[in-house]
Amino acid sequence: MIHPSALIDGKAEIAAGVTIGPFTVVGPGVVIEEGCHIGSHVVIQGPTHIGRDNRIHQFASLGDAPQDKGYKGDPTRLEVGDRNVIREYVTLNRGTVNGNGVTRLGNDNYMMAYSHLAHDCQVGNNTIFANAASLAGHVTVDDWVIMGGFAIVHQFCRIGAHSFCALGSVIFKDVPPFATVSGNPASPHGINAEGLRRRGFSQETIQHIRIAHKTLYKSKLPLAKAQEELVEMGKICNEVASIERFISQSRRSIVR
Repeated sequence: MIHPSALIDGKAEIAAGVTIGPFTVVGPGVVIEEGCHIGSHVVIQGPTHIGRDNRIHQFASLGDAPQDKGYKGDPTRLEVGDRNVIREYVTLNRGTVNGNGVTRLGNDNYMMAYSHLAHDCQVGNNTIFANAASLAGHVTVDDWVIMGGFAIVHQFCRIGAHSFCALGSVIFKDVPPFATVSGNPASPHGINAEGLRRRGFSQETIQHIRIAHKTLYKSKLPLAKAQEELVEMGKICNEVASIERFISQSRRSIVR
């Protein structure tokens, strides 16, 4: 299952049944679990742990050193979960000691060609990164986020669950859950209603989210006052409560 032209370091751990294509390089400290298919001309450096049933296409680069001028060869790592699709020329860098030491990609994510996760990023589950969507260092992306093509995110931002960041968005602040943003700099444009319907959210819940979004963005209330309104709304809708918690935890304030 390993092409004879592939270069596999003796200190790499490859599970039975993994397929590795021609001219791929797997360095020391790399662990690849069962069911993975690695295409040709892929480079995987360690320390990197890749979970089960991932499909990594040709020319991807995983686990190389972070693009951080302060990096001095520290033993940081990359962790990739299960059932991810990683397309051509995707780059996933390891963490830094100034961050949390690890870059993480969760489960069931779809990384399209040329997308990029910089050092110390934390990406959840079931996300989609369209072509050339890129995260700077220390960015957190929650579950079910969609990043449009060429969308870029400034360091230390957080992208909330079920949000949609449109084509070419340039994001300098946190994006609340369920929101749709676009533009340079990114600004809010309603909620991701279609995505919520596809994922089985009820019309009642979507309406509560829509009212919460209007309270944040259409009421002209100061952010603190809008949060007070969301606290009350959150007593009858857990999704609205999650929006309020997200805002309370924000370090960079929110797109507004």
